[in-house]
Amino acid sequence: MSDIQYRKYLGEPDLPHVMDLVQSELSEPYVIYTFRYFLHHWPHLSFIAYSNDSSDKTPIGVIVCKQSMHRDLTNRGYIAMLSVSKNWRKRGIASSLVRNSIEAMKEDDVDEIILETEYDNHAALSLYESLGFIREKRLHRFYLNGKDAFRLVLAVPRSYSDDSSDTSGSSPPTKSSLVSRRRMSSHRAIRISPYSDEEDDEASSR
Repeated sequence: MSDIQYRKYLGEPDLPHVMDLVQSELSEPYVIYTFRYFLHHWPHLSFIAYSNDSSDKTPIGVIVCKQSMHRDLTNRGYIAMLSVSKNWRKRGIASSLVRNSIEAMKEDDVDEIILETEYDNHAALSLYESLGFIREKRLHRFYLNGKDAFRLVLAVPRSYSDDSSDTSGSSPPTKSSLVSRRRMSSHRAIRISPYSDEEDDEASSR
């Protein structure tokens, strides 16, 4: 929406606002070192939403992510925190934040993106399914409150346009690319539930 603006995390001045928003909306506690771990190493993957029509630029939505090699084979992105203020929900903010982070991870050649969310957070499950995520595994008693979680995964196809432009020949696929392709075809999709914008921003998740 035009009245909502999005930008990347800019540094330490943003940290208190991010912490306040996440801690007020999510039940899982995080210490400041957890926030700094993600935000100091991968600031370009974390995005903030704020109202363009207000002089108060306090964030109304935030997503915190990371990206690294998994077992030296898979370039894996991870959505650690997603939170939208209750007063600003049902405006498509959560889905826009996730899309921004996905696109940023694609710039770093991500192979897959994972996250966990509570097994009964139907709004979050519907939101992520609408963006292509599928349920990979149920994690029993994953959270401190004793609740189970679903691990969701989004397989991100690589673009090989640069390689295909060379018609004189092609290099054999690397071990990493073969593993990534096998992983993308190995996830079994499980239907979650229909998604609509009406429940979009109730999808604050961890």
